[in-house]
Amino acid sequence: MLFFTAFSLYAQEETIVIPELITDRPDATEAASVVPKGYLQIETGGFYTTYEENGLKEEVLGYNTTLLRFGLLSRLELRLGWNFEETRTSINGVDLPNIQSGFSPLLAGAKIAVAEENGALPQIGLIGHLYLPFTAGSDYRPETTGVDFRFSMAHTLSERSSLGYNLGAQWGNDSPEAAYIYTLSYGYSITDRLGCYAEVYGNFPEDNKAQHLWDAGLTYLLMSNLQFDATVGTSFTEGQDLLLSAGASYRIPN
Repeated sequence: MLFFTAFSLYAQEETIVIPELITDRPDATEAASVVPKGYLQIETGGFYTTYEENGLKEEVLGYNTTLLRFGLLSRLELRLGWNFEETRTSINGVDLPNIQSGFSPLLAGAKIAVAEENGALPQIGLIGHLYLPFTAGSDYRPETTGVDFRFSMAHTLSERSSLGYNLGAQWGNDSPEAAYIYTLSYGYSITDRLGCYAEVYGNFPEDNKAQHLWDAGLTYLLMSNLQFDATVGTSFTEGQDLLLSAGASYRIPN
């Protein structure tokens, strides 16, 4: 009896399946999948960007870019995100004394798993967020609530490669005009733990010129629930000169 009880417990342990860790960082392309039900996933990191146009240069340092994702239902996750940033400005190489710093508006939203991949049809997710002005520091506080949504889609190309892309729109920065957004990302698993990606993304504001950018990076799965990442990028169009980013994603065991 003891023998068969032990064997039964062993067999039950063998059937436990640890969900794959799929993150929404480091690229701009959001994953089509949701966090498994009952799991909390923490995705955080830092970044550095530079923008220069007509002698005016802005350097933005993000100390914290935390996104919390919780699997509420099998096809629904809740999302909260908050950034702490610092912006330095210079004109023709002369630093201005005013340094902006503080929290950006809190991001609150959800992601819904709409459809699973089926042949030529991609996996589809729908994501929506509100950006709440009263949660931001004075230097980054807009007067109106920002909104965005996007459809996230993914195709499996082979055992080691995949393609993801997003289409959507956003309203923010106290502008009533929409900015239409797109992303396209190719990912490849070099080994079971090491992966790489390359991506193009951008937006088409109704009241301004379009922006087109690219980035590329690496991910390393240290444990089944812990992944590190690093990214470098810039823009095709005039604007962002450099993007550097690094971070980690951790899923709390259920």
